[in-house]
Amino acid sequence: MKYRKLGRTGLDVSEIGLGTMTWGLQNTQAEGFEQMDYALEQGINFFDTAEMYAIPPSAETFGTTETIIGNWFAARSNREKVILASKITGPGLAWIRGGDVINRKNVKLAVDSSLQRLQTDYIDLYQLHWPNRGSYHFGKIWDFSPKFDAQAEEENFLQVLQTMQGLIQEGKIRHIGLSNETAWGMTKWLQLAEKHNLPRMASIQNEYSLMCRHFEPDLSEIAIHEDCGLLAWSPLTRGMISGKYLDGARPEGARLSIETRPEHRAHKQTDAAIRKYIELAEKHNLDVCQMALSFINNQPFVTSTLIGATNMQQLKSNIDSIKLTLPTEVYQGIEKIRRENPMPF
Repeated sequence: MKYRKLGRTGLDVSEIGLGTMTWGLQNTQAEGFEQMDYALEQGINFFDTAEMYAIPPSAETFGTTETIIGNWFAARSNREKVILASKITGPGLAWIRGGDVINRKNVKLAVDSSLQRLQTDYIDLYQLHWPNRGSYHFGKIWDFSPKFDAQAEEENFLQVLQTMQGLIQEGKIRHIGLSNETAWGMTKWLQLAEKHNLPRMASIQNEYSLMCRHFEPDLSEIAIHEDCGLLAWSPLTRGMISGKYLDGARPEGARLSIETRPEHRAHKQTDAAIRKYIELAEKHNLDVCQMALSFINNQPFVTSTLIGATNMQQLKSNIDSIKLTLPTEVYQGIEKIRRENPMPF
């Protein structure tokens, strides 16, 4: 395994991080334990979760993933071996604090609840799952309209940073990070932290894959030069890059087969791009999923690629992508496909 610095925290996190959102719905606790055991054996020291998991989100599955991780910590007595990341849910889900915004009161409530489920005294990286003002992620890129009161947002940012500072002083969290943020938001968080001598965002967790490259070029520039690297979620585009969902296929038990929300990534143009990436991988005798992950692993603005798997075969193959170095011809092929299919969804 290879490691990179998490922002300016001094922590070294594995370039591949273990995503956990399927545990508690698609995966049982025993399967989650097996994945964590194997990942740790392979040198993965960075686990990412969220209070709202398992996915698809519901009142019934809320908190179950954190509970499974907490049970694993209790059973293995190995909390110190893991750099653990979790998230507070943004506004909009009625069963989580009434769907309220991220503010001082809700941050404190969320942290205490997560600590209890996780059976730990501290969370290494505590992230804001999505902004109060909304996000262009989750299929909203086409009609995203950033209309908000900038002064009110800044006041909320400052309140949240002050709250995080208090939680760090209490020892409940160690560092903080963003998720599903924009260039404006990322810059503003960093500016306010510096201006008021408050905790600094160490990372930003946004969607990034061969099929979804909104992080380039503006956010990637900030990530590199402000030491606030990307934690790439959905690096395999929800598994779509494998080809298993082509032409509307929905294999039994697969993620899109149990998803309760509309899948905004599924289109004819998406299938067309996927076929080209599969052809490129086959031309160079590569597994398309490993090719996709290797591309992300080696981006200079990426701190960790967050993989997720529903079975051990997937997990082992995904982790093995760390051993793969793509030849120049593959990078050239990827850029050609991207130019021909710049925004498949």
